[in-house]
Amino acid sequence: MKKLKAGVVGLGMGRNHIAGYREHPEVEVVAIADIDVPKLHYYQKELAIPRAYATAQEMFDAEKLDLVSIAVPNIDHMALTVAALRSGANVLCEKPMALNAEQAEIMLRTAKECNRKLGINFSYRFHPQSRAMKNLAESGALGDVYFARTIWHRRRGVPGLGRSGFNSGGASGNWFFDKQRSGGGPLIDLGVHRLDLALWIMNYPEPEWVMANTYAPFGPGIAAAKGFAYSVEDLACAMIRFKNGAMLELEASWAANIRENELMSTQLLGTRGGIRQFNLHEGYEFDVEYCHECHGAQFDMKLHPPMPECRSGYYLFADAVLKNEPFLVAPEQGVTVMRLLDAIYRSAAEKRPVQLGD
Repeated sequence: MKKLKAGVVGLGMGRNHIAGYREHPEVEVVAIADIDVPKLHYYQKELAIPRAYATAQEMFDAEKLDLVSIAVPNIDHMALTVAALRSGANVLCEKPMALNAEQAEIMLRTAKECNRKLGINFSYRFHPQSRAMKNLAESGALGDVYFARTIWHRRRGVPGLGRSGFNSGGASGNWFFDKQRSGGGPLIDLGVHRLDLALWIMNYPEPEWVMANTYAPFGPGIAAAKGFAYSVEDLACAMIRFKNGAMLELEASWAANIRENELMSTQLLGTRGGIRQFNLHEGYEFDVEYCHECHGAQFDMKLHPPMPECRSGYYLFADAVLKNEPFLVAPEQGVTVMRLLDAIYRSAAEKRPVQLGD
């Protein structure tokens, strides 16, 4: 079988895409692109990539690619995704899908017009614990989910400015807190992951309205001390009501006065049982608890190894292209997430609840 030819744009998160594609026996990463030419040449040699390009368009013009990963600042997601789709490639785009829902809808429409697959890298779906939660929900063990809470907080962890080990990339990372380039702060950076995870397990109910607020008590001062301007929130919170009556509480922060350096949790309450995923030791390993009533007694269960097999999103996207099957993250779900993020920011700005569709 002829291998799929993959190209990756952006060599920050893009390095994870390269590693993920290389896990698949039927994918060959043949080209990379990055506007940072010294970085480009360093990683071309370090990762043994055949060809490297200073712009994405040069790569699209020179290579006939089956797969393209877009792993660049949010401001460029739409333009580069559209260009890659029009070049004939299937595209896996980093989260968030775009700066806003309008851009996301253009990306979705282009994918349909070009008859190509478009995937969004909501990577927290691809954890074995997340897959176990989804399987449990689909079995009916939760019953009807009527309330959920999903959070990602950091004590002090602004990308580019955070504590050591948390995206402390200096000037190269300052686009994260520039609203024109990022579209928002921790809501669009961290919260998008926990939002998608909760929605996915809830089977993406149709949203009805949003009530939200944002705050920035710490970020501007942290940035100013290092000579940067800061134009996004450092904490966002929202309540989302769905047309089926369920509600979801969402919280995300880069800086908050909490005990933990990193706190992640997604909890769903259903008529038959409740489930919660949470991070261990303030890091990126997770555990899952399931609580339910059985014969009049209350029982708690925990997930234990071996975990269900769970391939990375990169591997599964390549598989979806090879087999012409749906990818686990439908682009329509990416659009829904962007509509919710837009509504959250609008609610916070206008100081009122926002009806979806307004």
